[in-house]
Formats: sequence, structure tokens, C-alpha cells
Amino acid sequence: MTSVRPAPAPASGGSSPPESRFRIATRRRLGRDWRLAALFLAPTAVLVGGLVLVPIAWSVITSTTERHGQQSVFVGLANYLALADDEQFHAGVLNSFVFTAYAEVFKAVLGLSAALLLHHRRRGRAVLAGLLLLPWVVPTVVTAFSWRSLLDPIFGSVNMLLTESGIGPLLVQLHLVDSWPAGWLSEPSLAMPSVIMVNVWKGVPFFTVAFLAGLKAIPADLYEAATVDGASPWRRFLHVTLPGLRHVITVTVTLSSIWTFNNFDLIWLLTQGGPGNATAPYVLVAYSKAILQLQYGAGAAVTLVMLPVIGGLVFVLVRLLRRDSGVAPPRRARKPRPAPTTRTVRTALPWVVAVATAALLAWASPHIFWKAAVVLGVFVLVAAAVGRVVSALGAWGRRRASSLVSRLASWVALAGLLLFVLAPLYWIVVTAFKSDGQIVMHDRDLWPTPWSLQQFTDLFATKPFGRWYLNTVLVSVASTVVALVCAALAGYALARLRFRGAQGFTVTVLVTYVMPGALLFIPLYQLLIGVRLTDSLWSLVVTYPTFTLPFATWLLAGYFASIPVELEEAALVDGCTRFQAFLRVMLPLAKPGLLAVALFTLTNAWNEFLFAFVFITKDEYKTLPVGMQSMITGDVVPQGQLAAASLLVSIPVVIMYAFGQRFLTEGLTAGAVKG
Repeated sequence: MTSVRPAPAPASGGSSPPESRFRIATRRRLGRDWRLAALFLAPTAVLVGGLVLVPIAWSVITSTTERHGQQSVFVGLANYLALADDEQFHAGVLNSFVFTAYAEVFKAVLGLSAALLLHHRRRGRAVLAGLLLLPWVVPTVVTAFSWRSLLDPIFGSVNMLLTESGIGPLLVQLHLVDSWPAGWLSEPSLAMPSVIMVNVWKGVPFFTVAFLAGLKAIPADLYEAATVDGASPWRRFLHVTLPGLRHVITVTVTLSSIWTFNNFDLIWLLTQGGPGNATAPYVLVAYSKAILQLQYGAGAAVTLVMLPVIGGLVFVLVRLLRRDSGVAPPRRARKPRPAPTTRTVRTALPWVVAVATAALLAWASPHIFWKAAVVLGVFVLVAAAVGRVVSALGAWGRRRASSLVSRLASWVALAGLLLFVLAPLYWIVVTAFKSDGQIVMHDRDLWPTPWSLQQFTDLFATKPFGRWYLNTVLVSVASTVVALVCAALAGYALARLRFRGAQGFTVTVLVTYVMPGALLFIPLYQLLIGVRLTDSLWSLVVTYPTFTLPFATWLLAGYFASIPVELEEAALVDGCTRFQAFLRVMLPLAKPGLLAVALFTLTNAWNEFLFAFVFITKDEYKTLPVGMQSMITGDVVPQGQLAAASLLVSIPVVIMYAFGQRFLTEGLTAGAVKG
């Protein structure tokens, strides 16, 4: 075996040249691979810095100005002080809090229940998990239009089915609704609960998948030991399952809370913040001030005032993600065990937060609080009753009866969950193949006879749907290529190269990953106006990496770190340069991670609404979500054409996830394994 020896030192005893000493000092100060790292990180740094960090800084400056005609005048903190008396802003903040809190509670409860049902099922688990994942996969615009169609007080099937079954009048007697038929999205007392329900429908699959992965990671020995000790199923759930899922629950709820708190597209597509301001979140208030009223300073102040709330959630999430990804520095000394008082405070803190949140919800939305409490109470009582029956039968020695009751209850719960998940999607499919007469007359609502292609032909004949489709494909592919190239270079640098500032760059990537678009759309809109890129597809290609590139970089950094370093070292010994080893060794081995990133970025660009809605106004440049929203004119909702469009929009995404599910799972999980 040939050994590689360093070059001999110069014979002269003089000092090394100044240039060599400077190079050595620079490498010692900046790290061994700082040159290559700077080259690899430059594209990501330019995009993240120019499209996330600089716009946020510019937003801070904009918030201190006020527009007078064509001029912007410095007003200091006047925009912030004006928010103290702004009732629209107060209502927006309150709506965002109520919307987020109720949605997260129900998503966590239903997601955990679905995960437990799937975890204990041996046959058909993959199929059931795939079906439950559909609401998360389909675009938000499809979610909004399907539920808007179902909840329509005149043409929707929800009121009709509840009336025919007698449940609707019963809801009035129980004071859950004020009158019948109910205006789910048009009555102030029902609009917010309805929007929350739709968000729960959309978000439960994400919680289910996350909790299911967490359940698989809990050692089976813990359950066996608890069973031997005589613990009931309820005690095993409290003392084994919940502690084992504590970290997963914290990460999932925190990340989902950031998304939900800054939600714009779902609420806008369902109610546009109405009736009145009953469902308008603070993001919609910022949009109204900045885009509709052209008061950029006031709109920026609205988003920045909420930055401490978002910053707190981001801080918690980044700490958790850093611990997961191994970014946090290693502990040199073992910390002493916390004192009993500290442990008591840590144990009591979640309960204090829960009680405080419940009290705030009861004060902020009493008309929703007691209804939500009734629904959750009934759910818990039914689950507890079934568990008590199963435990009692097992204690009496009737194992077959106990198993039968348990399986029957599981199937009933799964059937109810699948009905809740699949009913809106089934409604979209059958409505797309109805004629206009069938939709208006409610003729054969659940099974159109005959099946008709009228909606599809009318869609392409009367709307520029083909152009919208082509725009979406072009923007999605272009932004995916940009994100994929930049993320591959940056992820490799963070995983393999040694340079000063790697940890800080990784933390910055994690922070920008969870930074909501609500903080960016106002300064980005100003930037695009300044460079005259509004109303062009380039405005979307340039800005879409703001919400795809950080996550793609973080994911690929974890995946590259999972590849054994010996493979790359062997290529270097054989004469490859670092860049050649990256191209010929690392990229082929990282194919699952690259495919996962491509799938993630492509679907996010395909579904994006806020930026496209703000930056594009001309029909010829609209993407599918914005184009479909523009099909609604006042109170005229072309339900058949929207259903046909929703079906055509969803099919590519569902196909991509169906074929790429294996690569997505492998790409998302491999980063946890360190090479």
C-alpha cells in the first residue's frame, strides 16, 4: 500500500514567506475548508440573505414610515402606537389566537387517536395511512373549495344530510347552532368554528404521521414491563405512551402552531375574513393595510408587532431541531441533576400553560369554548367507557370478548375518521362529473347519473385554465431546480466541510425555515415593484425559494451527514478533488434525499397562494390557486367547474406522493442516522 507523505520542509532556516504565513493564519482562523465552503454556500447565502433577512430588516424600516401620495414620510413609532386603538388589529390578533389554539388542540387529539389506531393494526396500515394523508397532500385551494361547497347553506350537502337525518333540528335544540338551516360560513357564531374544523381536517394527517413515527420509536419492552406490573391500558398510555411522545408532540405542535398562526390562504379562500371581521386573522389585516390601502408602514407594523409571539415559537422549535440534528455543541461536563423544586416547576409548567390558555379561550370566545368542551368531553367519555369495558372484560377472564370489543371499537373509530377525511374529496370527484342541472336540482348528489364531462369542457372553453396550468408547471419546476441546486451545495458544505461559522449558518437556516411568509410578503412586494418584476412569472420563481430552500438545505445536510465518510475519503485518495467527490460519490448516494427535497419543493410551489395572490394580478400570469380563486365572482360560485379544476390540480400531487412516498420517507428519516 502506498503511503502519502507530506512534502519536506525547506532546508533554509529562514522564516516562511509572508504570503504562506498569511494563508496558514487564515486557514487556522476560518477553518481548513473555508474557501470551498464559501463557494458552496454563496448561492444559498445570497438567496436567504437577499430574500429573507434583508426584507425583514427593510420591513422594520418601512414600519417607521407613512405614505403621503407618492412620498414616504418618516413617522417613527406612530404606526405602532396607532395599533393600540385599532379595533381591526385587536380583532385580528384575537382571531389568530382563537383559530390557532382550538385547531391545535383538536389536531393533536385526533392525530394521536388516529396514530394509536393505526399503530396497533397489523394489516392494511399502509393503505389506511395513505388515505389519511390525502387531506395534507391536496392543495389548500382544493380544501377550501370542497368544504365551501359542502357547507353552502343552499346547495351544500351538509345541511341537506343533517336535515334528512334529523340531526340538524337536534343541534338547534342543544343550542349548538342558532337556527336551521345553518349558515356555516355566513353566520358570525358559526364561521370561526367552521374554519377551525376545515383547518383541523387539513392538519390531522401531519399530526398522525408524526405521532405514528414517534410510537414506533417507543421500545416495546416498556409496554411489556408495565403490563407485567398490572398497569391498565389507561395507565400505560399515561406513563409510557405520552412520556415517549413528549418530544414529538412538542415539535409537532410548535411547528404547526407557527403555520396556523400565520395562516392566510385557507381563511381567505373560505370566508375572506368575514362575516364582518369574525374570521379575519392578523395576516389579513396586514394585507388589507399594505396591499389594498397601500399603507406599507401600517401593514409592516402589524406583522412586526406579532414578531415576539412568532419569535418565541421559533426559539423553542429551533432548540428542539438543533438537538435532533446534532447542531448543538456537546456538553463537556455532566450537569448536576436539577433540584426537586426545579423538577416540580418543569412538571407543573405544561399544566399552568394549559390552564392559562383555557382561561384565555373562555374569555376570548365563550360561544366556541363551551361547544368545543362538549365535543372533547363526549370524545373522552366514549373513549374512557370503551377502555373501561375492555379492561373489565379482561379482568373477568373474558379475553375473547375483550378483544372483540376492542377490535369493534377500533373499526368504528377508523370508519368515522375515514368518513370525515374522505367525504369532502369524494364530493369533489362526483361534483366534477355532474351537469349543471344535477348540481342545481340536487339530483343524485352522491352518485351522478349520467356521468358528464360538461364541467371539464366548460372549464377549458370559458376560462384560461390551460394557461394557469402551464404557469404553475413552469414556476414549480424552475423554483424546484433553484432550490435543489442551492440546497445540495449548502447541505454538503454544512455536513462535510470544516469552517468557522458552520453552526451559526445552520441555525440561520433553521430560523428562516420557520419564518412565516406573513413577515415577508410586504417587503418583497415593495422590492418587486422597485425592480418591476410584479405581474411576471419571474417574481414567483425568485421568491418561492424563501419557503423551500431553508428546509431543503437542512434536510440534505442531515442526509449527507448520514453517508459514511470513508466512501468520500477513498475517492479523495484515488485522486478526486472535493468537488469531483461531491459530484461522483455524494450526489448518487444522496438520491433518496434529493428526490425527497424535489418532491417537497415541487408540491409547495404547486400549492403556494399568498405570494402569487399578492404579486400577480393579470390573468395570463396567474397560477392555479389564484386563478381558481378568481373564478368566483361575488356570490356566483361555479361549483361544477371548481370541482373539475380541483380534481385536475390534485391529481399530479397525489401521483407524485404515491410514487415518491418511499423516497420521501427514506429521505426524511435518513438524516437522523449519523455516519
